[in-house]
Amino acid sequence: MAGDNAAVTTSLREVLVAETLKKGTRVTGAERDKLAAELKKRYDSGESIRALAAATGRSYGFIHRILTESGVNLRGRGGATRGKKS
Repeated sequence: MAGDNAAVTTSLREVLVAETLKKGTRVTGAERDKLAAELKKRYDSGESIRALAAATGRSYGFIHRILTESGVNLRGRGGATRGKKS
């Protein structure tokens, strides 16, 4: 039951965030600070920028800019890395 409640709370939060972020509207002042804090918390808990963009209805670039402005340490892209040859 606790897992169901968390899922409902998350989806409700996504709906509320999406409603306040109608596409193309400017987000300034205290509203922008509140949004930045929410996105930072969700990004730090493991959500990707693309997932946040989809949930809020905003672009990848918008979310990236908000996170960068709020001082978030962005994760690397991952994938295979090559080490030095021995």
